[in-house]
Amino acid sequence: MDREQNRSGFTLIELLTVIAILAVIAGILFPVFARAREKGRQTRCISNLRQIGQAMLMYASDYDDLFPYAVDFADKSAPQIWAGFPDFQALIPSMPTIRDALMPYTGNVELWHCPSDTGFDDLDFTGESLPTHPESFQVHGLSYLFRTEVAFLKLQLSALPNPAGANILMDAHGSWHGGSPISKRRYNVLFGDGHVKHLNRGQVDDAWNTPIQ
Repeated sequence: MDREQNRSGFTLIELLTVIAILAVIAGILFPVFARAREKGRQTRCISNLRQIGQAMLMYASDYDDLFPYAVDFADKSAPQIWAGFPDFQALIPSMPTIRDALMPYTGNVELWHCPSDTGFDDLDFTGESLPTHPESFQVHGLSYLFRTEVAFLKLQLSALPNPAGANILMDAHGSWHGGSPISKRRYNVLFGDGHVKHLNRGQVDDAWNTPIQ
């Protein structure tokens, strides 16, 4: 009887083997779950930008086809990034944020919150120090940056020479959907024609270099 009872239990080696197998399975599944969760966040972020793009169209229909006369939190918090354009820089204190300008058309503050927003220390494209932890949205009420030139220049949506190539609104930092190295950064971007794409850093650089007038 004692021998049968001993045989029904697990030996230490068997238990360690099972634990090792479970650890391998967990190591395989956890990255898959993390990627799936990030994909869901990315999809929500893209949906936000699409809806903001629709709000811009509604704004334009009420204001002679103009882009919103507004700035983003980077302009408000680090106006020195426009030091090379003093006429533009002088306008910033009196201009609303893009969120406030579009609030009558969006209504939902959460549209301005990218679910992958984990903040950052420096502005992605200028290198200016602007800590935004724990979240850009929590600190500034926005997860997105606006191509403020279109507001400063008082451009019309229909006047863009290449609306499908010019970025208008985008994730404030490329590490949220990618990685810290610049080569791995990814961005959700709203273009002038209203479509949204998920781009790498090189593609975003191309969008920035697309003429807007």
